Amino acid sequence: MISPEIAARPQASALGGIDHTEPALPMELVELELSLEGYAGGDAGFCEAVRQAAGRSGGELLFDLPAAGLIEDCRRIAVLRIPDGGSMRVVLALLDHNGTEIRMQAPDEETAHLVRFADAFIEVLERI
Repeated sequence: MISPEIAARPQASALGGIDHTEPALPMELVELELSLEGYAGGDAGFCEAVRQAAGRSGGELLFDLPAAGLIEDCRRIAVLRIPDGGSMRVVLALLDHNGTEIRMQAPDEETAHLVRFADAFIEVLERI
């Protein structure tokens, strides 16, 4: 049986220790990131791996582009739209510099311009 003292301690998840300075990832991003775990396909397979993961979650890949210094430790950025309650939300999939790991990120101040571009992209596609 687990003692009350042990049960009251903060627990680390299998994804790493608890870091209260970082905002928690929404469940949709965690699920997407877990579905991409173990990726080792480099640049060539990045787009397809992200497209398939987004599709499995009911979302879609909008576009991908070279990171070109936009985000630290990032080689390519994929912009996705995934379900969030009754609407769709824009999220980012980031391929690390080694081309071996994909991490998910909610847009922030640093990437707000990508979200604006994605919104404009979606608006153009909806008009077609």
